[in-house]
Amino acid sequence: MNTLIEKICARQILDSRGIPTLEVDIHLQDGTTGSASVPSGLSRGRNEAFELRDGIRDFYGGKSVWQAVNHVNRVLSDTLRSMDVRNQQQIDETMLELDGTQDKHRLGANAILGVSLACARAAANALRIPLFQYLGGLFAFSIPIPMVNVLNGGVHADNPLEIQEFMLVPQNFRSFSDSIRAVCECFYELKSILMSENLSTNVGDEGGFAPNISSHEKAFEFLVSAIRKAGYVPGEQMKIAIDAAASCFFRDGKYYFQEKTYSSKEMVLLYESWCRNFPICSIEDGLAQDDWDGWFFMTELLGENIQIVGDDLFCTNRSLLRKGIQKHSANAILIKPNQTGTLSETFETIRMAKKNGFRTIVSHRSGETTDPFISDLAVAVQADFIKSGSVVRTERTSKYNQLLRIEQSLAQSTFTPSEEILLESI
Repeated sequence: MNTLIEKICARQILDSRGIPTLEVDIHLQDGTTGSASVPSGLSRGRNEAFELRDGIRDFYGGKSVWQAVNHVNRVLSDTLRSMDVRNQQQIDETMLELDGTQDKHRLGANAILGVSLACARAAANALRIPLFQYLGGLFAFSIPIPMVNVLNGGVHADNPLEIQEFMLVPQNFRSFSDSIRAVCECFYELKSILMSENLSTNVGDEGGFAPNISSHEKAFEFLVSAIRKAGYVPGEQMKIAIDAAASCFFRDGKYYFQEKTYSSKEMVLLYESWCRNFPICSIEDGLAQDDWDGWFFMTELLGENIQIVGDDLFCTNRSLLRKGIQKHSANAILIKPNQTGTLSETFETIRMAKKNGFRTIVSHRSGETTDPFISDLAVAVQADFIKSGSVVRTERTSKYNQLLRIEQSLAQSTFTPSEEILLESI
């Protein structure tokens, strides 16, 4: 077995929105290859690593990534040739030194991340072990709970809702297979409810419905009704999570929400009232990314009972997470590898979060590919949850399907317990 890099090749492909992104192949000297593709977000935190795009209007409206592709094929390929893909830390540090900037704007975080992820997959392939096992070792045995996007607002929809994502979170099921089945059944019922109300059942970028409703309370009521119609108990077997993406409606120190203005405290009190009336278990980006005092208040008031998740607040960045820990802001962190730019830095942020009692949620982006890398990553780091969007659109379901494969391989059986019961009754 020879795990030294022979060559690296990148190409421009399309993400789930028809916008260019990168795919990277690593070729090893023993003939093994490993590939990875890079997602891209629409709703981004200001402190995310720099995504390099060409800015040439006549090519994909300025969104092409040929510069990043060129950096992989000519700069990174030459530099990393003959390095061992099993030395992930060394490879990532070499790329960071070569870039030499804090936000990776010289080579592009998209170029660097594509190589970083592809190296890990090539190493796993060379060793002939699953990616999750290569990344996590003997402790990679825990399947995360899905947080499934079923209703959209904000920048992900054309309706008047400011809240960006409404998610279903299964509770206390015996397997991932049972959890995702329960969500699917609720999703089918939600579609029926929307159709009965003559509301659109078209889906958005992440697969959630985007009906033209203006009331957030109505959205919650639809979700509770769908849970009940599917035969589950709201709050016991299925809960609700939201991603407010509050930075999108924060201006001049105020939150512009539902045709009113709110202070930080007033927004938190609004969330508290929702939590009293609906089975909400998690609030992501409930306040703006610079509203640190507001985040402290929200965590103090709500954090004992629900998950307070920082996404734009932390951007998978260790320094920002350390600040959040010191300020007691949030109790959970969203993990997006393309926010930081390398696999090594992603792992370091996760380790810091776990060491300080933060829950971890490995997440997709709105612009996705069918690469299920985050599924293996979530199992490898024993993440508490995974966000992959809804249960429709192939770039979303590819992540859930990979988790089903991993679950089966860990169980070393053909069917989960519930499936075995079903087969016996047929």
